[in-house]
Amino acid sequence: MAATTIEGINFNLTEEHLAVKEAARDFAQNELLPTAIERDTHSKFPYEQVKKMGELGFMGMMVSPEYGGGGMDTISYVLAMEEISKVDASASVVMSVNNSLVCWGLEAYGSEEQKQKYLKPLASGEIIGAFCLSEPEAGSDATSQHTTAEDRGDYYLLNGTKNWITNGGTSSVCLVMAQTHPELKHKGINCFIVEKEREGFVVGKKEDKMGIRSSDTHSLMFTDVKVPKENRIGADGFGFKFAMSTLNGGRIGIAAQALGIAAGAYELAVKYSKERKAFGKSISEHQAIQFKLAEMATKIEAARLLVYKAARQKDEGKDYVESAAMAKLFASDVAMWATTEAVQIHGGYGYVKEFHVERLMRDAKITQIYEGTSEIQKLVIAREILK
Repeated sequence: MAATTIEGINFNLTEEHLAVKEAARDFAQNELLPTAIERDTHSKFPYEQVKKMGELGFMGMMVSPEYGGGGMDTISYVLAMEEISKVDASASVVMSVNNSLVCWGLEAYGSEEQKQKYLKPLASGEIIGAFCLSEPEAGSDATSQHTTAEDRGDYYLLNGTKNWITNGGTSSVCLVMAQTHPELKHKGINCFIVEKEREGFVVGKKEDKMGIRSSDTHSLMFTDVKVPKENRIGADGFGFKFAMSTLNGGRIGIAAQALGIAAGAYELAVKYSKERKAFGKSISEHQAIQFKLAEMATKIEAARLLVYKAARQKDEGKDYVESAAMAKLFASDVAMWATTEAVQIHGGYGYVKEFHVERLMRDAKITQIYEGTSEIQKLVIAREILK
């Protein structure tokens, strides 16, 4: 493979990278694909598949082996995310949240005791985690936390509601942002590790979604939930900084998911175009279809390079805020556009579930919304370039 370099960043993939990519592709094709349509139709969580993802090391890829993880780099992670997302974005978002938001945040900012107690089982896939920031009145405006954590000496009393929580029903451990000092606004927010079995913790109804239907999304309610002081992450008031720092890395995971959705739709479109006959020849021989495929391939490759750049900068310890936002913004737009084109290439068959592309189109939309909407990504990018 020829070297591809952007600002000194080399995108050559090592043998280890290629092995991770192949393992993820095999898992997606053999374990996820056969039941993807059924799980989507019935909003059925992929319990067996997620368990196997844990056994294969996909649930804590970047966590140090010291804490039960794979010790891999971010490039390995995005390669695996892309291959799994080509087939089933519902499975990949479970993996993304556990890796990018929960495990990474705990390893980067948690105490040694917290890592030993919570990070180890999360990284091994023994349990699943959730990241709880969004609220009924706090979506893009994450500073407006109405969930409160009252300091009661040796514990906090947690009250409030969180919305749109991925892994909300299946997680054992949640990272919950809550306001402790309202007078300090975002500087008064804390992050807490909250176990599901705590009294007063109630899981709300499962959302009936347009896409990523076999992942579980719930509202979570907290009523006088006692959280021990040792379950606070970082110093008092560190919660908002924790959330924003963690989401920066999360954007890389979702960008890789969007890339995978787009690439999966493209692969299906190429395959179908070679098989489908019209006017006496394969539709791939018609220029109208060729132009669609050429544009899809070009935009997907551009998205891939943006994702790789963000991942590499993260691995090299560079500031990746701008590159992560650019990758998520562009890749999510490409995912929405490419899946729509794939449906168009399939014609009427693209509109039925059997051919998968309609599911990929429904799954693509959320990548423009969660972990920071496209509009928020533009604000982040503008702020970075205008510094």
